[in-house]
Amino acid sequence: EHEGHPSSSHQSLKGTSKWASSLENLLEDPEGVKRFREFLKKEFSEENVLFWLACEEFKKTQGKKQMQEKAKEIYMTFLSSKASSQVNVEGQSRLSETILETPHPLMFQKLQDQIFNLMKYDSYSRFLKSDIFLNHKKSEEQEENSPEAQTAAKRASRIYNT
Repeated sequence: EHEGHPSSSHQSLKGTSKWASSLENLLEDPEGVKRFREFLKKEFSEENVLFWLACEEFKKTQGKKQMQEKAKEIYMTFLSSKASSQVNVEGQSRLSETILETPHPLMFQKLQDQIFNLMKYDSYSRFLKSDIFLNHKKSEEQEENSPEAQTAAKRASRIYNT
């Protein structure tokens, strides 16, 4: 039923139902990111989401000097052959250190997309079946069924209906 108008329906999703709707939605939610990182740490692939977040942050960076510093940091942390948290992307060797001198906001976009897809088709689906996710979902459901939550929800719906 959601497919027809995703824009109106996905805004109302919260917590785990938001996370389960798409990886994009999960990554927009700080709590979701926190849980996803927890999960990836167990899988030894936390660097993927850290790289993705660093690239998002990089796109908002203003000023050439800051961009150079950030680009270098991303390169040294995730892309260089000596990187401490090396991400597994194809063609990372083609991103030479020379590009770091002339950074532009989307210089990491291709690699970021690759990592996004890697997470989407690999760890994200496992995350949705993981204890971290399922326990969080369970505690949400318990909160929703508590009497306080129900009165809060009634109050909220009154506010929106005015």
